[in-house]
Amino acid sequence: MTSLSISHEDLAERWSLSFSDIEFVTCKPTPARLGLSVQLRYFAENGFFVQDRGAIPVDGVTYLAEQLGCDADALREYDFAGRTARRHCAEILQHLGFRRLKRADRDELTSWIAGELCPSGQSAGAMLDEVFLWCRDRRIYGRAPKELERLVRSQRQHYFDELVVGTAARLSECTVALLEGSLTDPDGPTGFNTMRGDAGQASLDNILGMTAKLAFIQKLDLPGDILAMTGKAWMEQIVRRVAGEKGWEMRRHAPAKQIGLYAIYLSSRQAQLTDAMVDLLIETIHKIGSRSKRKVIGEIAKDIERVYGKEKLLVDIAVASIDEPAGRVCDVIFPIVGKDKLAAIIKESQAKGALDRRIYKVMRASWANHYRRMLPSLLSVLEFRSNNAVWRPVLAALSWIRSKIDDGCRFVSAQDVPVEEVIPAKWRSSVIDGDGRVNRISYELCVLAQLRDCIRSKEIWVVGADRYRNPDDDLPRDFEVRRDAYYSALNLNPDARAFTAGIRAELEHELRLLNETIPRNDKVRLLWRGENRVSITPFKPLAEPKGLEAVKGEIGQRWPMTGLLDVLKEAALDTGLLDAFETSASRVALSREVLDRRLLLCLYGLGTNAGLKRVAGATPDVSYDELLHVHRRFIHASALREACARVANATLSARNAVVWGDAGTACASDSTKFGAWDRNLMTEWHARYGGRGVMIYWHVERRATCVYSQLKRCSSSEVAAMIEGVLRHCTDMEIQRQYVDSHGQSAVGFAFCRLLGFELAPRLKAIARQKLALPDAAMRARLPNLLPILSSAINWEEIEQQYDEMVKYTAAMQTKTADPEAILRRFARAEVIIQPTRH
Repeated sequence: MTSLSISHEDLAERWSLSFSDIEFVTCKPTPARLGLSVQLRYFAENGFFVQDRGAIPVDGVTYLAEQLGCDADALREYDFAGRTARRHCAEILQHLGFRRLKRADRDELTSWIAGELCPSGQSAGAMLDEVFLWCRDRRIYGRAPKELERLVRSQRQHYFDELVVGTAARLSECTVALLEGSLTDPDGPTGFNTMRGDAGQASLDNILGMTAKLAFIQKLDLPGDILAMTGKAWMEQIVRRVAGEKGWEMRRHAPAKQIGLYAIYLSSRQAQLTDAMVDLLIETIHKIGSRSKRKVIGEIAKDIERVYGKEKLLVDIAVASIDEPAGRVCDVIFPIVGKDKLAAIIKESQAKGALDRRIYKVMRASWANHYRRMLPSLLSVLEFRSNNAVWRPVLAALSWIRSKIDDGCRFVSAQDVPVEEVIPAKWRSSVIDGDGRVNRISYELCVLAQLRDCIRSKEIWVVGADRYRNPDDDLPRDFEVRRDAYYSALNLNPDARAFTAGIRAELEHELRLLNETIPRNDKVRLLWRGENRVSITPFKPLAEPKGLEAVKGEIGQRWPMTGLLDVLKEAALDTGLLDAFETSASRVALSREVLDRRLLLCLYGLGTNAGLKRVAGATPDVSYDELLHVHRRFIHASALREACARVANATLSARNAVVWGDAGTACASDSTKFGAWDRNLMTEWHARYGGRGVMIYWHVERRATCVYSQLKRCSSSEVAAMIEGVLRHCTDMEIQRQYVDSHGQSAVGFAFCRLLGFELAPRLKAIARQKLALPDAAMRARLPNLLPILSSAINWEEIEQQYDEMVKYTAAMQTKTADPEAILRRFARAEVIIQPTRH
């Protein structure tokens, strides 16, 4: 029996016996009553009888035993596969008024599966559960579960074949020929294996390769409604299946099926490639600027002897000049400051003033001599648009560049191209000469630099992209119609004034309480001078618990050499985490025992970073190809996340509250840097930790169980990752308070956390410089103990004006219409003209 706990409400709803049920059960001999009642309630809830004793929750058995007045251990003597149990099943069907499945019922069920279940794209197991519930609601007892499973799988495969073949039938002959050519030569420039490859690091060759892939997909001219007709669930399964097959495996399918599969895959792949192409563009422009800056600063450091003590030299020169106003420079100044030192001062000043121009000069040389070759192909495959009129000049500049691709002119009049909002003021003198002419190559670099900033803040979006799509698509389209429903789901008041009134009253109460208690706090002092106004005395470290050393010693004696693979195997047996991994193919030929063993080996090799080859080398009866097959067919991100959620839920449920205490509703999150190869597109240089790599962002509950983890870039927002983990952790834990460090919080982060209904509790590194906002200016006089750290009053009117817009963004995150990172990009630039308030 499973040890997962059930809430009191679920126990009362699912495992309570009615009076007629008790009368039916008590007619049986005492030893069989508990087993009969378990069968009865299990069937009433699931639509089928107990097939595995391990699927019965312990809490449900205990609850039934209390109702019958017997011992819960009596269930151990009940044989669910025996003749008595089969007779009990027949009596339960009669007691509940169920009838056998007839031919007409089977035809109706088949139509329902084909019309309702198959288009949803659910797995065969989930569809089978729906079938049992369908039969239960109609008081029909289906045939053996194996027969119903065959019916479900047959209908599901029939729908899949029709979907794929129907897609292939809609393609033109030219498209089919291009797809066949790609499958025939899988390693060619646009071959099957090449199209599945990753973008790699930001380099000119990779950019040109990505543009060739995008150009190939655009040349196919695939129907635009393929994604909509296929459905998200089926699309994900087909993408997994095609991505897990090799070229010869694809060619093994029937011609129509392989073409249909490949067409659906490329329809989804186009958005991924577009996102990767934009990532490469952003990273390349950033790399040009950062490398140029490092080069110029390095040259300045070599060429210039920095002059120290210039203030003292200035005073000495001033004194000498006053003492001998009629003297010559060589007689008065040079004895104090030599000619060489004066020249060094002049050179240092000139170098500092020309730093931006020197950096731009190096950037232009790098662009003109190397990276400029990517521009024609880049503009041919990417289409940029904007919903903000402020940035239309950047789009106009891109259109001008696109129209002049084949034109060899090097200079153009400033009147013929957009200049405002395109050429930064610090670069204008380097781009526009004294005659008012614009250098074309310099202008291109300016446009791409501005384009990078606009794309990152989603002021400019890319047609056909996913992460860089139209920002209006990130918001719920039915928000205006279902506004009340969204407010209710977020537990927010639709009245903006009522919302701000509640916040205002809470803020006033907390400020008065802090003003009253802070004089008695000997750990905190408020200072009147300096930038750091808050002085905090650090806490002394806690002593190690007395019994901790004994616990460590006992664990070391009991399990001195427990292997990690054994721990993984026991976790799989206790939680059933391997059930989360389903094949992307149409069937599984491996036995369950063999498959589970290979899954464990694959998870061990991936989780420890030992790799599948090394694991296969240490396991004589399993080859690398066999492990690779299981990896490609069964292991993917969503399945891994589901498996992790099962382990976390089982850990939280198995804890003894007497020993571990209550689970609580608090969670902490932080990131860890891992080194990664440069060829990984997500690899970036970490400004704080140094070195190139990626970040893993963890959400850990109070007792050190990880409830969510995610991969992120070194430069991406930790605030977005924090919100993502709280909303998507998929465990039974309810997070009401989230602890973060200074990088996991921001003013916008506080606002969204409040609207989402959980409390953000950051550990502020710069706590000494923090200020407290006032609900109104008149309250300053009532807080004499907080005067050193009080700031200005909050503009409540502005919050009320933008309240509805902020709720719309919050609803987009809660309903998974958009990722938190996509929403927070809108707040990335301070100079964005149209955006919600930052209060």
